[in-house]
Amino acid sequence: MTVLRSGSASDVGRVRAVNEDLALESLTLFAVADGMGGHAGGEIAARTAIDALKSEFGRKPSIDGLVDAVHEANQAVWDRGHADPDLLGMGTTLTAAALVATDEGDRLVLANVGDSRAYRFHGSGLEQLTTDHSVAEELVARGELSEAEAAIHPHRHILTRALGVAPDIDVDVWQVVPEEGDRFLLCSDGLTNEVPTEEITRVLSEYRDPEAAAEALVRMANEAGGSDNITVVVLDVVVGEHLDTSGGDGSSTFVASPEGGTSDGDGPGASGDTVPSTTASAVATVEAQPEAPSAQQAKELSPNGMGTALVGRTAAETQAKPRPARPPQPPRPRGSRRITFRVLLFLIILGGVVFGGYSLVHWYVNGSYFVGLNHGQVVIYQGRPGGFVGIKPRVVYRSQLTKQEVPSYKVSDLRPGVQEPSLRAAHDYVNGLLQAACSSQSPPANVTCPPVSASNSPSPTSTLGLAVVRRVVPVPVA
Repeated sequence: MTVLRSGSASDVGRVRAVNEDLALESLTLFAVADGMGGHAGGEIAARTAIDALKSEFGRKPSIDGLVDAVHEANQAVWDRGHADPDLLGMGTTLTAAALVATDEGDRLVLANVGDSRAYRFHGSGLEQLTTDHSVAEELVARGELSEAEAAIHPHRHILTRALGVAPDIDVDVWQVVPEEGDRFLLCSDGLTNEVPTEEITRVLSEYRDPEAAAEALVRMANEAGGSDNITVVVLDVVVGEHLDTSGGDGSSTFVASPEGGTSDGDGPGASGDTVPSTTASAVATVEAQPEAPSAQQAKELSPNGMGTALVGRTAAETQAKPRPARPPQPPRPRGSRRITFRVLLFLIILGGVVFGGYSLVHWYVNGSYFVGLNHGQVVIYQGRPGGFVGIKPRVVYRSQLTKQEVPSYKVSDLRPGVQEPSLRAAHDYVNGLLQAACSSQSPPANVTCPPVSASNSPSPTSTLGLAVVRRVVPVPVA
């Protein structure tokens, strides 16, 4: 029998206006969702995903049931986004942990899509269990970037997977043995972008109450800048497995890496205890090995510095065909490596191309404006409708007008967004809508209509097909 205790905390941060994160705590299901898609879209995407996940897993509380629940959450966000043009393009990350009963005992099953993370605090060490689905992490996995380079890469926040952006999604799934005394952390990137791993480890070791630990982590992220929404779920295993790592009988546990190697569960790097699976239908099958290599070999087999997998040994696994272990690699001779002028020149040019491309994208996005609807209110966005390569549009001006006060034939234009070449042009467009509303037979009550005199009224413009009086309705440029 496994007994869990949890606590959570969430905060909008110090920069964002709306909290698009959402946490889930129940008896056996825990999750963190980080929504994206504008002022309303991200919040709705996270809520839709969490509600669908909870409902579907409640009907089928199993390993396959959790995977099906993530797929159901993806479909729910996809359908909601395509049913409402204002929400088109919204999405969310999702990291979930579920306690399920198996033939080998209770297991904590993790599922992940996006760059929200799951960690395990075991003993005195913290280990990341999930892999970010981002451009930078993909480059790390291919050996093209180091972890340090990925932390400052300009595309580190661009996701390669998220719920709601496609009708189907690949789900990463792990199976973990819940050991008594273990502490698990689910969090959005608002925490990991601000607080280093060493500080997270310190907080998890100092605060015994999971609620207090979650609140302390959120507070630290805000003190470090709070540039994004921050959501944390801390999960403690109060009663769980007491693992025998002596290896004296067939009931002992073992560690298996994604590449097939195994090691004893008490060595360095063995506390990650996850079984990654890139299939969306079930957790990956791990084959047993008669003799386990050393803990150092297991550390070498661990990808991206993350933990290896810990599962219970079953009779079927002990009869499986052994997979040869990877022999330890001899240390490379340390010799001087000379950087030639050509290599240096190539690196400089490559850096210039990357920086130039990054600057060009930001110039293109930040130099674009469009007028649209946000919660039924006419607003001006900076950016591209629907976002561009992960850069979301942001509201730079909110008008007094609502959708009901705009001429009906203009509402269909505002739903996808009316693009304008400059911020001034966008304000002119809004001014035109305001003047049209004030000139109607029933002017809106909540809008301040300026007095119009014939002497200072210039000729109407034809930009909107409406009478626009720019001098009468000055609007400050944000």
